Amino acid sequence: MTEMHMTDDEVLAEFRAADALLEGHFILSSGLRSPRYLQCARVLMDPARAERLARALAAKLPQAVKAQAKAVIAPAMGGLICGHELARALGILSMFVERPSGNFELRRGFRLDPGTPVILMEDVVTTGLSSREAIFAIEAAGGKVVHAASLVDRSAGAVDLGVPFTPLIRLAIPSYTAENLPPELAAIPAVKPGSRAA
Repeated sequence: MTEMHMTDDEVLAEFRAADALLEGHFILSSGLRSPRYLQCARVLMDPARAERLARALAAKLPQAVKAQAKAVIAPAMGGLICGHELARALGILSMFVERPSGNFELRRGFRLDPGTPVILMEDVVTTGLSSREAIFAIEAAGGKVVHAASLVDRSAGAVDLGVPFTPLIRLAIPSYTAENLPPELAAIPAVKPGSRAA
């Protein structure tokens, strides 16, 4: 499969075409508030679009990582589709971690040989908390996370996952604590569009 490269404008055009770039007052899974939200579930509902985005992300990964990695592991729910598509683009296995009782676990018969090199795949990274929790679970299951990737880095490059990290696009979207909202955001009712309960 030939490599596919996309500019930031082309990536954002995919989100806009899917009505996945939302404006309003959103509660993120981190608990922070934001005036903009990227609904990756909408952008990934078209398999052709999901494939294009994953192939573009695969093209951005360092060659050494692509040569080394044996699996892509994503957190359920948000990372499932993009993790599967990245694994398909790279021609390696796809698995996921989930939270049956609050902490991420590798379940459903998924197994890793000790030291298996893994790419962690997320849809959106904001604070990196869930990514670091997923990395901990993968390494507890015997894997070695050699790289992390995401469709979107909302931290504009500020996040530290403890491993090298390649997003398809980096955006500087402001986020606030509930106590420090700007007046224009405080005036709008907050909605929680993600998959995790508040």
